[in-house]
Amino acid sequence: MTNCSHRNKPGRRTRTANFLKYSILLIISGYLLVSYSCEEPSSQTGKALIPASDNVNIESALLKVKSYTMYSDSIESMMQTVSYLGEKYDPWFGTTRAEFVSQLRLDEPWEYLFYEIDSVRLYLRFLSVEGDTADPHMLRMSEISETIYTDEKYFSGQTIGLTGYTVTDIPLPTLKADTINEIVLNVDDAFGEYLLRDTKYLQYDSLDFREFFKGLHFQIISPENPIFVSLSVTAASSYNYSNYFVIYMNNGLGANMEYVFRIDAVTPNAVFNIYRHDHTTAEPDKELKHINDTTYLDTLSYAQTFNGVFTKLVLTGLDSMKNIAQLGNISVNRARLKIPVYYDGYTFSRRTIPSTLYLRYLTSSGKVYLLPEVGSSFYDGRVDTTATLAVDDVYNLNIATFVQGYLDDTSGEILPELEMFILPTIRNNVILKANEASRPVRFEFTYTKF
Repeated sequence: MTNCSHRNKPGRRTRTANFLKYSILLIISGYLLVSYSCEEPSSQTGKALIPASDNVNIESALLKVKSYTMYSDSIESMMQTVSYLGEKYDPWFGTTRAEFVSQLRLDEPWEYLFYEIDSVRLYLRFLSVEGDTADPHMLRMSEISETIYTDEKYFSGQTIGLTGYTVTDIPLPTLKADTINEIVLNVDDAFGEYLLRDTKYLQYDSLDFREFFKGLHFQIISPENPIFVSLSVTAASSYNYSNYFVIYMNNGLGANMEYVFRIDAVTPNAVFNIYRHDHTTAEPDKELKHINDTTYLDTLSYAQTFNGVFTKLVLTGLDSMKNIAQLGNISVNRARLKIPVYYDGYTFSRRTIPSTLYLRYLTSSGKVYLLPEVGSSFYDGRVDTTATLAVDDVYNLNIATFVQGYLDDTSGEILPELEMFILPTIRNNVILKANEASRPVRFEFTYTKF
């Protein structure tokens, strides 16, 4: 039988109680809302208590950079740790010739009354060798006509004054590429006689030998395909000499004697490197056409080793930022240049480009200085090749300290212009994307204004 009698449904009283409870909560919440709306918001109250000078704004900007390819033969090249001899070729950059000038230093005072020269030898240590080692090559040495000094400035395009005295060209032995070559060259005895022609200058006194014999200009002459070598002719370490002349003699009575002239002396000789660049010998479709042309914005810029062409970067957006800085204080949080790399698929690839690029800045008085960051771990300057595609490779260059110095400079001495270059000790060139290229230079700038 079906039960049809009336009963209260379970839960009805519970729902009624819940409704009353929620109603009371809504009334209390409304009261609290009305009460708080009658008071000043706490955020506004706190802001009113903070001095306006303590308010800061952190902002970021992507500033425009103009790039130009420049060249100057007035770049200092004295007292370099490595010197170069010979010639090398690049289809984009053309021909580079390298030479150097060095003094000779006495190993010890002269003390002989009689001598006969038996032979003269030149000992050299080539740190690296590249090029056609099978073809003949000659070492040429010419006497310079002006005294040079360790504390003077000499430049890579320096004109060399010569006396006209030249040592007979010396054939180089067959060299081994990509390794150290220690060689001994037979020099004409007449050169020994020339050095010893007035022995009163072979003493450690006021008669300085380097005033008497001022030094030598070194070259490699290659009648056929060229060769390119490096050596260190600056001060030797721990008297471990590698580059020097020895005059072997006898006294006529059966006693053998030696007299030495050092090139890499511990007390250093004055020495400077010379680089000659001929960009017109590059392949016609690759030749650099707009060197020192600041009216043309090319899509590529260039950096060449051995004091060759370099990239000039004009930070055009910094002028307006300096105007802002004059109205208040700006603290540079981050300033970084990202320079995309260009690969041609033949000469230039990830394996060939230099690992690091360097920056110097210009002044209105014409002086050039390395960036404050250079030499520190903060500078970076290295190429980032971690991207999956080589087309995404970039050089990262931190310039925050320089930018801060430019913004703070009230004299107008510091210019918003940088020169990006390769150290001469790095033997590879690089091509960079620039201006209106598909991936131009990025100047990322973040600062705090207060």
